[in-house]
Amino acid sequence: QLQLVESGGGLVQPGGSLRLSCVASGFTLDDYAIGWFRQAPGKEREGVSYSGHNGRRTVYADSVKGRFTISRDNAKNTVYLQMNSLKPEDTAVYYCAASTVPGYGNSWSKSILYDSWGQGTQVTVSS
Repeated sequence: QLQLVESGGGLVQPGGSLRLSCVASGFTLDDYAIGWFRQAPGKEREGVSYSGHNGRRTVYADSVKGRFTISRDNAKNTVYLQMNSLKPEDTAVYYCAASTVPGYGNSWSKSILYDSWGQGTQVTVSS
């Protein structure tokens, strides 16, 4: 059974950092594209970052470019999202998702592309 479990969220002050983890089980990470999404209260879910199959392509939303980094550790079947210089507007529930289909162009940011989702981890940026 394919499963994704996120962790690493929490409360952090503006300018701080967090590293989110997404542990995959029931499938080989390299065979899937992985997306990170977030959803703030009252807002739609938005794509934050994407790692294509085998990690060959990485994409970032403009709002996080230069601050967030997505990476994979295939030995641990884990995808990470390193978040630096956090801002209050980064506050949201963060989800990882897996897709068998490559996210060509801007399709990576569309929720419908993804087959499986984690339960989410809360990130709160506040002083």
